[in-house]
Order: sequence, then structure tokens, then C-alpha cells
Amino acid sequence: MIEVVLRSPIALEMLREIKLQYPDMVVGAGTITHRQILEEALAVNADYIITPTISPGLLRDLEACPVSVLPGVSVMSDILQAVEFGYSELKLFPASLAGGAPFLQAVNAVFPNVKFCPTGGVSQENKATFLDLPNVFAAGGTWLAKKDTLIAGDWDAVRAACHAAQV
Repeated sequence: MIEVVLRSPIALEMLREIKLQYPDMVVGAGTITHRQILEEALAVNADYIITPTISPGLLRDLEACPVSVLPGVSVMSDILQAVEFGYSELKLFPASLAGGAPFLQAVNAVFPNVKFCPTGGVSQENKATFLDLPNVFAAGGTWLAKKDTLIAGDWDAVRAACHAAQV
């Protein structure tokens, strides 16, 4: 499973190419912030959608989404809004700036049925702090595929980081 963040002009092309070359891989589209990019991601067969944040308009657009969605939140009002739209699994982004593990511990008392995937400031060194929480189902981070490692084509380093990240 991989998330392609749609932050560059070639990201959609990369998503499409990954799907073609690795048809069994589950490939999601991240950084979905509005309807047009959502439609473009679905047009290249994204298997799931991740947003960095939410708004009432984006949540309405996501209601008809034919694939799984992980909406991004960073404050309590976002969490409530996502819950009101029927979501119980959310991305916390940027986790380190949104209060990190202490925030998630506090949130669990108010929203005991909501689970989170923190990203943004999560690393190999601190991932266990998040994953040990009862309301965290996964954690993500760029430490798995750092830019310089990708540019160098050091796939062994990427594989090693992925293996080290397994719980």
C-alpha cells in the first residue's frame, strides 16, 4: 500500500503509472483539497483518498466518493465535523503541531469511537508513542522514503525503512 501525495505536477501521472506497473498494489491519492483534484485522482483509479484537512464543501464532495476516504483533521472542531459526516477513522495532520500523542490521549475521552492515523512529525523514533495509543490504528511518515534516498535510487534503504517500520 502506498499513498501518492498530489503536491507536484506529475503526481497524478505517477499514480497512474504505479497502478499500471504494480496492479496488485493498493495506491491512494493524498492531499485532496477540492472537488477537481478528487475527480482527477478517481480518474486515474486511486484506490483510496486522503485529505490533509476538511471543510463542509469537501466533506459533501467526499460523500459520493466510490473509494475509501481518510479525512484529515487537526483540531476538535474538525473531528466533530467529520463525525457528523459519518467518519470514525481520521488522519491527524500535522500530528506534531496539532498536539501529538498528548492531544490524541485527550481526544480519546471525548471521541472514544474515533480512531486516528497521525502523520506529520511522525518518525521511526517516535512512532511507537503514537501506535501505543488505543485510538491510533496506523501512523505514517516520510521517513520511509526520504527525498534524497529516492533521488539516489537507494531502494534497499527504502525497503529497510519499511521493514523497520513494521510493528
